[in-house]
Amino acid sequence: MIVVSIIVILLGLAISKMGNPTAFAKTTAVRADVQSIGTQLMQYEAMNGFYPSTEQGLQALVSKAESEPRPTRWYQFFKELPRDPWGTPYIYRCPGTKHPDKYDLFSAGPDRQADTGDDDWGE
Repeated sequence: MIVVSIIVILLGLAISKMGNPTAFAKTTAVRADVQSIGTQLMQYEAMNGFYPSTEQGLQALVSKAESEPRPTRWYQFFKELPRDPWGTPYIYRCPGTKHPDKYDLFSAGPDRQADTGDDDWGE
């Protein structure tokens, strides 16, 4: 009985140390997505000399933008818009407020509201 009690206590400690594995997995997924999308945005910029505008958004990586600035060279980077682990599209702004010389790309987080404390920038 004492051995079983010790095992239960050790398991409880191990589980509490692990924290919330679902939240960790979602944070890791956002980090991977932001890096992947960022790579595609850099390729878009290398091909055209500019990033898609805020209005064009990440949709410019799915279908050719019809508004200005129009890309001279275009390639479909994604078949559909990437979504964060909470099922909402990633937030994209160019020029960014956090990165005015580049773009902002982040997940609105579990509350699905941009510019709140739970935003995940994948950093």
